[in-house]
Amino acid sequence: MDRFKFMQLTRVCGILLLSLSLYTSQAQVVGGQYAMEYLRLANAPHISALGGMNVANTDGDISFAGQNPALMRPGLHNQLGLNYNAYYSGISIANLIYGYHLKEINTSFVLGVQYLNYGSFTETDNIGNEYGTFHAADYAINLGASRQYGKNWRYGTNIKWAHSRLYDKTASAVLADIGVNYFDTASLWDLGIVAKNVGFMVDKYSNTNPAEPLPLDVQLGISKRFKHLPLKLLATVHHIYTWDIRYDNPTDAQNNTVFGATDTTADTKGHFSDKFFRHFIFGAEISIAKRLTATVAYNHLRRSEMMLTDKPALAGFSFGLGIYLNKFQVHYARSYYSLAGAYNEIGINMQLNKLFGIGKLGEKTGWKDSYPDWE
Repeated sequence: MDRFKFMQLTRVCGILLLSLSLYTSQAQVVGGQYAMEYLRLANAPHISALGGMNVANTDGDISFAGQNPALMRPGLHNQLGLNYNAYYSGISIANLIYGYHLKEINTSFVLGVQYLNYGSFTETDNIGNEYGTFHAADYAINLGASRQYGKNWRYGTNIKWAHSRLYDKTASAVLADIGVNYFDTASLWDLGIVAKNVGFMVDKYSNTNPAEPLPLDVQLGISKRFKHLPLKLLATVHHIYTWDIRYDNPTDAQNNTVFGATDTTADTKGHFSDKFFRHFIFGAEISIAKRLTATVAYNHLRRSEMMLTDKPALAGFSFGLGIYLNKFQVHYARSYYSLAGAYNEIGINMQLNKLFGIGKLGEKTGWKDSYPDWE
């Protein structure tokens, strides 16, 4: 890529970040103040194993295109991902994501569906009389596209329709994710940035109240794969438009760290390091064998908010395994939020063009075609 193109993309990224910083300068990460919070959930076990977010990863897994639309590329053509998450309290989460590349217009497309089933609830009045049952569920559908720019850059966007049904209240929103990715095929460094959930409410839960804010986030990621080591290191920075996302609880007298150290002094310090690292998720992935990988990640914000002071356990940590076969990938993740326990997630990716054909239609549409990730 020539210097002019590089400077153009750098300028676009800078303007995007500055605009979002001004737009959200008063935002704070406070629980219960955003609609459609389920949009923050990981869309696949591979993502969960990496701490719940990852926007810079050129692994051949279609789920990363749901994290950063710029990660959708020709090498993920005709890959279908199906994932199931056995979440807490009997909540079930299902995700579907599918990618397709059209060489005629040199554009890669991705379709995603997210569905959360909260189950059945007993309807009662304020003195306990029962009147039946009701259900609650959320879903989101997104369609995205990405293109390559120069040798090492890709850019893309997702358009989402999100819907929520809670008792007799419903709400809908239109949102978008806008992402850029840079991958150096020589040094194997990957850099990604994405603005997530930029949008507005179409239907509010209550017509008498103002529109609820949506879970906007700006994330920056970096990863490094080593040529002569079966290892990849990853880091993701989230909420980069707001410095202080620390919940300041005046009753806290101790400050536990991942290393087990405690601070029993009064909670009167500036907590610079804690505020800094709450923006970070760190992960590592190692190839145990030719087709088997193991993943571990640490989410400092999750640990800080969810652990018990005297029994932090594994809160904030997540682990995963991946099996890579010729036509299939199988991913498993186990994520720890608190001492209450972990949740498990499993998913399978299928390379549809290697499983079956669709005749003459397939020949016209490139169904059986295979493409390299990067030209």
